[in-house]
Amino acid sequence: MAETRPIPESLPPLPPAFLEFLRENGLDPMMYSMADTIPRYIRLKPGMEPQIPEIESELKCHVDKVSWLPDFYAIPPEVQIAGSKAYQQGKIYGIDAASGAAILALDVQPGDHVLDLCAAPGAKLCMLADMLGSTGSLTGVDVAKHRLAACRTMLLKYSLGDRCRLFVADGTSFSILPVNCSLGSGEGSTGFKDNGSTFSEWTSKRSWKDRQKSKKAKTAGSPHLTSTSEPELIYYGKHSGLVGLRKCDVLRPSADDEALTSGYDKVLVDAECTHDGSIKHIQKFEFWGWKTLDRRVLDAERTDNLLHLQLCLLTNGFKLLKTGGSLVYSTCSLTVAQNENVVQQFLCEHSSAELQKIDSAGNWPCRSGSIFKTLRFDPATSQTRRITSWIDIMIY
Repeated sequence: MAETRPIPESLPPLPPAFLEFLRENGLDPMMYSMADTIPRYIRLKPGMEPQIPEIESELKCHVDKVSWLPDFYAIPPEVQIAGSKAYQQGKIYGIDAASGAAILALDVQPGDHVLDLCAAPGAKLCMLADMLGSTGSLTGVDVAKHRLAACRTMLLKYSLGDRCRLFVADGTSFSILPVNCSLGSGEGSTGFKDNGSTFSEWTSKRSWKDRQKSKKAKTAGSPHLTSTSEPELIYYGKHSGLVGLRKCDVLRPSADDEALTSGYDKVLVDAECTHDGSIKHIQKFEFWGWKTLDRRVLDAERTDNLLHLQLCLLTNGFKLLKTGGSLVYSTCSLTVAQNENVVQQFLCEHSSAELQKIDSAGNWPCRSGSIFKTLRFDPATSQTRRITSWIDIMIY
């Protein structure tokens, strides 16, 4: 781990309303003054270790191996990676160690079918694809098409999209199962018109019909789908299992309880939240204006809507798990309401769900949440820039 710097003694310039929000949630405002005292993190693509001296030369700094997180390295907080050849050539990408830990907790195994239900902006999706390697499948879902398009760009840049498929869809209602698990079952109405069309190899060139559809969506003015919108497939890799299959078979929603035998082995729900635990995000409000913070973080109605959304995302992610599968729920909020309370309500409503101990977390620099077997990362404890709270749930 990179050498830590002294923690500033002065309180960061936060507005009174936000300080009150922190007080009500038992959070120390001093953690927002630590941005310049904790490292940034990068992840090397597997096999890039011999090129570390060259990467250090490009970044003009020493990279420190993170002992508890494979392929992760710490760099000084002021170092920018976007201009380096290593970044431009897809050898490294930026991802906070707390996010990497959430991925590691999933314990992805060869042949697993993995679902990332809130995939944007894409770093976690890339790490999942790296861990899968040349087996299994990876499905990424996000409600915002432009953000999911950024995920697609990342996958292609790092040559990790071969076994991936990306759906613009509402994560609270998405119900498409892994392709080679869902075929041959659930005959009858699919919810999609069967025009006999099949998937050919994916190309970045869009058809006239797709361009017209996109133009209409822009005219409508909303970048997000409604909960009743059909999922839109914007990318699938050569070995994602789709090429040559009928679209009506692949895109059909799953039937009740079908996922128990044909669902995903692993599901990640990194849910939308108030982002109060992202130091970098909170710092942006100094430029956006603190009134924007009131609307995005402190507004009671929005918070209530977020809590409902988080529970719905967690519930649907669990619904898509096969028996014996595991789900990790995480946020970048430190509030109990968006973490332990959501988990507790979910567990009360789902008797088949069971919290699992993270076996690999024995040497992780984190602390326990207020519910047994939940974990929390924060700047003071973990030297991470993103504050993450998360749990591992198993269906049995």
